[in-house]
Amino acid sequence: MRIAGFIPSRYGSTRFKAKALADIAGKPMVIRVYENAKKAALDDLFVLTDDQRIADICQKFNAQFLMTDPQCSSGTARILSIINKINCDIALNIQGDEPLVSANDLDKLINSFEDKTMVSTLITKINKIEDITNPNIVKVITDINDNAIYFSRSPIPYNRDKLKSTSYFQHIGIYAYRKITLQKFNNLKAQNLEKIEQLEQLRFLENNYKIKTVETKNIYIAVDLESDISEVEKYL
Repeated sequence: MRIAGFIPSRYGSTRFKAKALADIAGKPMVIRVYENAKKAALDDLFVLTDDQRIADICQKFNAQFLMTDPQCSSGTARILSIINKINCDIALNIQGDEPLVSANDLDKLINSFEDKTMVSTLITKINKIEDITNPNIVKVITDINDNAIYFSRSPIPYNRDKLKSTSYFQHIGIYAYRKITLQKFNNLKAQNLEKIEQLEQLRFLENNYKIKTVETKNIYIAVDLESDISEVEKYL
């Protein structure tokens, strides 16, 4: 199998403009993501951007990049816009705001395709009680085969009897797809649950595609705000 990794990266983030170029311990965030991902078993790795400022930084650090349509509404759409031009069997969608991304975790996602997996994604156990009710942290429940049953911004499962043994898992938005599965995504109808939760991965579940989950114990801190950078730097 030929594996390609993609790091969608835009300049105009709503809550933190130009965060892709934010300095994290001496390097732009997009480069931190690229250099970590580069250590995984990938045949190709590209930053996908529509902004020349990000492209210039990629050139400076010898990171491969591709220019994409500014009208792309999401990272998935950005990958879809170029996937037909890329020779690969498996495509990884590596979030450009996850500077602590682990190459070992990316390899675990790749290895999950040894069976009939069509889509896989990372999850991790939630340790902070306040994160369980935080709608910005997406929760996931799985079946006995580690396939996702549902993703939600609400606390799932609902712990009716306050059982101390209850575990909650957070979804980390890093995916791997078979190329043929990803190519079908645009033709899948967005159903009510995706629209209600504003979670595009529900489109797969609502259209009867299984999503294999891969648990990680590594620390992930998505950079949504400038204040998140100091938290990331503690782990570098």
